[in-house]
Amino acid sequence: MAKKIYANIPEGDLKDKWSNYKAHAKLVSPNNRKKLDIIVVGTGLAGASAAASLAEMGYKIKSFCFQDSPRRAHSVAAQGGVNAMKNYQNDGDSVYRMFYDTLKGGDFRSREANTYRLAECSASLIDQAVAQGVPFGREYSGYLRNRSFGGVQVSRTFYSRGQTGQQLLLGSYQALMRQKEQGNVQLFARHEMLDLVLIDGKAKGIIARNLDTGKIERHGAHAVILATGGFGKIYYLSTLAMGCNASALWRAHKKGALMANPSWTQVHPTSLPQSGPYQSKLTLMSESLRNDGRIWVPQLKNEQRSAVEIPEEERDYYLERKYPSFGNLAPRDIASRAAKEQIDKEKGVGALKNAVYLDFSHAIKEYGQELIAERYGNLFNMYQKITGIDAYKEPMKISPSAHFSMGGLWVDYDLMTTIPGLFAIGEANFSDHGANRLGANSLLQACVDGYYITPYTIQNYLADQIQVEKTDTNHPAFATAEKQVQEQLNRFINQKGTRTAEEFHRELGKILYDKCGLSRSEEGLKSAISQIHNLREEYKKNLLVPGDAEDINSELEKAGRVSDYMELSELMCIDALNRNESCGAHFREEYQTEDGEAQRDDEEFAYSAAWEWNGEASSPILNKEPLEFEYVQPTQRSYK
Repeated sequence: MAKKIYANIPEGDLKDKWSNYKAHAKLVSPNNRKKLDIIVVGTGLAGASAAASLAEMGYKIKSFCFQDSPRRAHSVAAQGGVNAMKNYQNDGDSVYRMFYDTLKGGDFRSREANTYRLAECSASLIDQAVAQGVPFGREYSGYLRNRSFGGVQVSRTFYSRGQTGQQLLLGSYQALMRQKEQGNVQLFARHEMLDLVLIDGKAKGIIARNLDTGKIERHGAHAVILATGGFGKIYYLSTLAMGCNASALWRAHKKGALMANPSWTQVHPTSLPQSGPYQSKLTLMSESLRNDGRIWVPQLKNEQRSAVEIPEEERDYYLERKYPSFGNLAPRDIASRAAKEQIDKEKGVGALKNAVYLDFSHAIKEYGQELIAERYGNLFNMYQKITGIDAYKEPMKISPSAHFSMGGLWVDYDLMTTIPGLFAIGEANFSDHGANRLGANSLLQACVDGYYITPYTIQNYLADQIQVEKTDTNHPAFATAEKQVQEQLNRFINQKGTRTAEEFHRELGKILYDKCGLSRSEEGLKSAISQIHNLREEYKKNLLVPGDAEDINSELEKAGRVSDYMELSELMCIDALNRNESCGAHFREEYQTEDGEAQRDDEEFAYSAAWEWNGEASSPILNKEPLEFEYVQPTQRSYK
């Protein structure tokens, strides 16, 4: 039976909600903080910033990551920049405009209060990052330089060439390691969370596996924070690192945390195209390239000439033609669908005819190669290393690729899930981006959640836990969870089938990309659900995991992650099938305007779908959080 869920949004005017919250939230005094233990799973920007901030406040932190170092977190892959409302360009930006751009970019499917808070906190991040030594690009005058990203008409994106995520992560990593050296953080690298432990309905710890020894470990705390990123790797071919997964989120979901809007997964328009059938990862090229690069395809179908041989009058700059107000800076969902439309019309380019051109010849002619190299030089170098092509002399070839998860664990205004004491931050939650994330808002949300929001909101919960004794890992709940984890690992090892987890994952990814990807239909989604169900049944009988559980075993790690994907993928399709409208990244072919744009149904679907585990993947329970727009009137989204 569906339950009522409450976002716990503070009273007051939109611009005052966060201030009112901070003024009235419960606090934990400094002398009591050392009595409280917090587990933080994940060491990307959200996890590292939260762990470092909370440790500096005096809490005792256990930090977990499955990589060999926190520096290997996937936040390093974010290239183009981080948004913040500083208005250095004096071009009309404001907190409200940033809030509105984000809300509109998400097709009016996000919570107003959370989205406004994201914009409001953004300016503080830049000052923090500069103090940490992040080398943002600067004007000759010394001011920090800005550029624009898709879906906006101002310049609010701060950047460090094409390495912004890496540089921001180094800042949070140094803060984290400083706290480790001071004894406030225990770091558990090469550890993977395999289950969440609840005692009396509250999150009290995790079961983790030491990936170097195979040992199963129990870790207790007064609260648990999940900062484990998104699940775009479920599509197999994506821009995400091979190790990215959904297991921490999914296992928390099966313990009672609601999963919100799982079908809203962003397809990035600026990826290198797939070059062969056995490729396992696609390379992201920063969206910032669309500031100066122009996207086009040949006007003729199945064009055989090279890009430089095609005259200007035979090129279709389709984004500039269809969306003149925003042109090549149309939002990601729109730019990706437009690229797919051209490829489907047999105007794709490259060996597999699965790409479009991103051309810098006009920008080089206007500004000079030296300035373009200053802005994007490392991206051009990366492109040449991978493809052998000099993009200063001929256009890049790009194509859409699975990227960011707007869906994630449902959280309230405190960033707490429906399990008391379990928080989800960064891409692990659903809260800020609606049905489509604007470029450069990912690094922003991760940092804001970790540095500025969680240190306030977790205290509101922990203030009532001061008198609670430290969690005893000998409690029966830990024993039960550990036993279940061990039984699953043994099942994987003992199956002795004929197909690896990688093979199953590749097949699952193709089903999702074809039927729950850039476009969806009722017929396709029903077919996908049936195919996934059959594939999951085969997975239970025919999985092959070599090696054993008491050693380094990457195949065993994959087996658990793909098992979770098998269940999550069905929920994604069920969620997409339930939503009879098109919005943002969710494009149902049955619901589009006459000119092929997404057609929302605000009367029936202005809600966040928060799904509840019901014991079996095929029968989740739908809970709805109505989206109430008090300060913005949703309109038909247009970038024309």
